Amino acid sequence: QVQLVESGGGLVQPGGSLRLSCAASGGIFSLNDMRWYRQAPGKQRELVATITRGGTTNYEDSVKGRFTISRDNAKSTVALQMNSLKLEDTAVYYCNADATPPPRTYWGQGTQVTVSS
Repeated sequence: QVQLVESGGGLVQPGGSLRLSCAASGGIFSLNDMRWYRQAPGKQRELVATITRGGTTNYEDSVKGRFTISRDNAKSTVALQMNSLKLEDTAVYYCNADATPPPRTYWGQGTQVTVSS
């Protein structure tokens, strides 16, 4: 079993920055792709960013140029640096990771990000 623990959510003003972190822990495991999702009230959960074990990244169009996903394989962590935040970035952000054994996808509990003036 793998547990994902998120931190860094909170309230930030438009144009501000916030850094989310997610730490994986548990038994013996290997982390593969790691992701950040978000879900705003009344909306479907959407994929924000993905990072492979080797560091290749992909971003949702709406966050390109503003968000940066990174990982530290030695620490089993993934982070999301969020810059130039907009009101529409307000959502619960979820850490997600593929791990083995067995092949399985894990989710964090979610952390609230609120962009408001």
